[in-house]
Amino acid sequence: MQFTAAQIALIINGKLEGNADAQVGSFGKIEEARAGQLSFLANPKYEEYLYQTRASIVIVNESLELKQAVNATLIRVPDAYSAFATLLAKYQELMTQQLIGIQQPSYIAPSAKMGDNIFVAAFVHIGENVHIGNNVKLFPGVVLGNNVQVGDNCILHAGVKIYHDCVIGNNVTIHAGTIIGSDGFGFAPQEDGSFKKVPQIGNVVVEDCVEIGANATIDRATMGSTIIRSGAKLDNLIQIAHNVEVGNNTVIAAQSGVSGSTKLGKNVMMGGQSGIAGHLNIADGARINGQSGVTKSIKEPNTAVTGTPAYEYASTIRSQAISRNLPQLEKRVKELEKLVQQLLAERVNVP
Repeated sequence: MQFTAAQIALIINGKLEGNADAQVGSFGKIEEARAGQLSFLANPKYEEYLYQTRASIVIVNESLELKQAVNATLIRVPDAYSAFATLLAKYQELMTQQLIGIQQPSYIAPSAKMGDNIFVAAFVHIGENVHIGNNVKLFPGVVLGNNVQVGDNCILHAGVKIYHDCVIGNNVTIHAGTIIGSDGFGFAPQEDGSFKKVPQIGNVVVEDCVEIGANATIDRATMGSTIIRSGAKLDNLIQIAHNVEVGNNTVIAAQSGVSGSTKLGKNVMMGGQSGIAGHLNIADGARINGQSGVTKSIKEPNTAVTGTPAYEYASTIRSQAISRNLPQLEKRVKELEKLVQQLLAERVNVP
């Protein structure tokens, strides 16, 4: 699929400098791009490659001041990184729009209802009373349990499993291997030391414009719903436990986990391998550093924490700096003690 510089500029509302008829058919990093490829420059550290690149078209910030001539056609935009992301999304949309129809073998229950422009790949299973919106793409091995609802413009990649009664909103992307609606971890201890399973009769609700990475797991609620609010972005290998609520536009990096019944506010950021204990409330805008373990509620909005147990970020960093200097401080204290002892001894010996 070929695009001209003029077409690309129109999509991202950019200003052209150079040949408007220059064509590209693929993407490349600015330091590696070949003729016929599109690239972008957002980080000033890579500016030197702009003057060497073989890319036919490069998206740059409108504030960039050229230090020498450039061979590529430039498209200037306020934010090159954001514009490039928009262009990639549009390209992906165009590619997936070509996928329409139902491949075989696949199973679709007679009671299932599906919208227009649906793609159902081979080996997909769609259960009873499933409702699927328009422009949905289901890749091989997707399983939709009974009574599942999937909104418009959703993409479910290979091997996604959505258990019964769960609800997926509009414009949701779920990557390969993710499981939504598996049982919450609920077991009641018995007098004989065994554990009795507590039935998990709730569901999972994923609201609009959410993206969930590969091999993530989101457990169904014991009662009610586990909720992923609109705009949230979850990385690969994330565990969301039963009855958790993830707030709007919250971002969670890979290998992180949130324990049962915890509520995350809006615009929370969790670094990789971080974890939050159960039954806590995390305020809007909280920032949890990678590998941090949160054991208490964060009540103040926009608080940054780090460490295990997690503590206020700036104080923790100061404490770490002090702890690294403890050997030197100990040496200085011993030297001061020795000096004090000498002074005391000299004072005792004064006639």
